[in-house]
Amino acid sequence: MYDTAEPNVIDDEMLRSAVEEQGPRGEAGRIAKMEGVNLKDITSLRLDFKNILKIDNLWQFHSLTKLQLDNNIIEKIQGLDTLVHLVWLDLSFNNIEVIEGLSALTKLEDLSLYNNRISALENMDGLKNLQVLSMGNNNLTSLENLIYLRRFKQLRTLNLSGNPLSEDEQYKLFVAAHLPDLVYLDFRLIDENIRDIANVRYQYSIEELNHNETLERVKREEEEKRQRELDSHKVAYVEYLNGPHLFESLYTEDMEGTRLSSLPAVAELMDSFRSKCTEVCQTIFEYGLKHHEKREAEMAVFNECLQEAVTENQEAGAKKIQEFDSKNGELLYELSQITEQQILDAKSLQYSQDVAQLMDALLNLEIQLVDQLEEIIKEYERNIGELVSSFLETVQGLMAQIRDLENQHHEKLLELCINLLERVLKGEMDEDMTDDLRALFVDKDTIINAVSASHDIHMLKIDNREDELVTKINNWATNLIQKVHRDELQRNRKRVAEINTYIDHLRDELDNLDVHEQI
Repeated sequence: MYDTAEPNVIDDEMLRSAVEEQGPRGEAGRIAKMEGVNLKDITSLRLDFKNILKIDNLWQFHSLTKLQLDNNIIEKIQGLDTLVHLVWLDLSFNNIEVIEGLSALTKLEDLSLYNNRISALENMDGLKNLQVLSMGNNNLTSLENLIYLRRFKQLRTLNLSGNPLSEDEQYKLFVAAHLPDLVYLDFRLIDENIRDIANVRYQYSIEELNHNETLERVKREEEEKRQRELDSHKVAYVEYLNGPHLFESLYTEDMEGTRLSSLPAVAELMDSFRSKCTEVCQTIFEYGLKHHEKREAEMAVFNECLQEAVTENQEAGAKKIQEFDSKNGELLYELSQITEQQILDAKSLQYSQDVAQLMDALLNLEIQLVDQLEEIIKEYERNIGELVSSFLETVQGLMAQIRDLENQHHEKLLELCINLLERVLKGEMDEDMTDDLRALFVDKDTIINAVSASHDIHMLKIDNREDELVTKINNWATNLIQKVHRDELQRNRKRVAEINTYIDHLRDELDNLDVHEQI
């Protein structure tokens, strides 16, 4: 009946109506309707039987854990990327053909796609917590496609009834063998006898599958380990300096140098250059990692000092408030009982003066803290500056060594090539040179230009790597100190606002006393 009706869109009116329908009833519902409901706080939402064609406009529901979109005419899974807290999702009885748009729902435990038009299990890799999957009444035809579900280690309940593959005589045995942790299939407990028979029937294919999955897991773990290591190198600004990477990058766009390297004598020169360059790069790499540890330690000490100063100041402020409460705790009640105006005015004035003194004391403490933190931040800024300067001084000195190595290599290569040119012109190397290489040895200017072009490329690559390193650590220091000042400014504003709010509350308590009725 939904195909004949006008398709609906998820607009503000539909959402507001759904929230009100599912909200509290009676007096609580009336109050909620008057005050309004913050969509960010909604955890459950029903949008079933709404003739919805497209999923949209749900970005406001940050806290949503349960979403019903069943019995609509939805054709595509989309618009769910912001619902990262979703645990339960019902998309049954729609017109969905492809599983997609679920990658952000990493907390999802229960997913229903029952009665759609889906022909393949796919695009659910991010659903690591999936426990219940309902895929009944779809167009799944391949038993082999069910192997995809082995990646969901928490999956315990699966419904595939009503799919063409469920008519296969091997269906239950195949599922029992290939999904060993599954407990319920098509609303029935998987019998242990069925599982034993299945394990025997598919023993060899399961063994091969387990072997391949183990290899894949080891490969994935190694890749994750390499990525973690690379990330740790990047934060130290020395990525790809623990080996010949920089040397190899010198020749990635150096056509002339690459052609010359085919000559035995040049290859020996390159091997020497490679070894020395790699050694210096390794020194930069190891120094960078150690220096990163120093920076991390400096940051930890600063944060500890900062927190200690703030905590001590807050304790001092709490003590001032406690002293005020001890003195004036019963005063407001006493004021409400006093009938003599002169006494009332005197005690009210004393209370107001005490509140003013408390405000001055709290603000003075905050001023002291601001001054104290300013000194701590200044010292931190000096220390960070010194760390960055020492890092750059050492690293730039080592990069200068690499440039010296390149200059030495260039001079030796140029001398070698000129000597080879003389032999080429005498016809002594006809059998040892390719046509591409021979084109460089036609005359002295040509070979000098080729060697110089190679040298220029190398120097540019070295300079660029140094500039990249210098820029990154300078940007880090700048952003770090800016954030420290920004955080301190926000802390100060928040603290002053807290003090003002508290003082206003104390004054309001006095103002709200119905003293006039006592007169």
